[in-house]
Amino acid sequence: MGRLQEIRAEYNQNTITVYQAYNKTIALPAIKNNRFEKPFSFNRMTWIKPSYLWLMERSNWGLKANQEYILAIKIKRACWEKALSLGVLTHPDKEIYANGIEWESLFNEAKVHIQWDPERTLRGGKLQERSIQVGISRFLIEEFNNEWIEEIADYTPLTRKIHQLKTQGKHKEAKRLLPNERVYPLPQEIEKRIGVR
Repeated sequence: MGRLQEIRAEYNQNTITVYQAYNKTIALPAIKNNRFEKPFSFNRMTWIKPSYLWLMERSNWGLKANQEYILAIKIKRACWEKALSLGVLTHPDKEIYANGIEWESLFNEAKVHIQWDPERTLRGGKLQERSIQVGISRFLIEEFNNEWIEEIADYTPLTRKIHQLKTQGKHKEAKRLLPNERVYPLPQEIEKRIGVR
């Protein structure tokens, strides 16, 4: 049996792909320039997710208001691992933190928040396995935007195609178009810090 909490992602030697959903005012300039610009908010946390199907559940396949564009953001693996190494879980996991007071102190100072949520199937069902989402705080967001991002690709047409096939009951065809996500290898100390198990 595999782990219940592990990072599955599309990645290569240099980059890992994470997903976000935005409206066209934010998405179109980002796709054009491979960078975010206002009205993207640099003053609050932005959440990035390596699970495509988790974002599909969250954005209802790009049908929710202000989430119509699905962006695949390729960021440097070294930066991704830096984010994880700074991460503090959004809840006081007893296997990681001595007590709630220690966790609260770390959490309040954290530049990166880590949350684990049930992974999803193509049909939207919850799986036992949990998928990671990573919150980049306003203290790191400029660095994320200026230094971490290699490319921002528009996955909106792909998403519409998969959703159309799914709606038509063509689940096998839809599944073939999904991003190829596999277990992302991490140093043991990072795994321990973020609760991979």
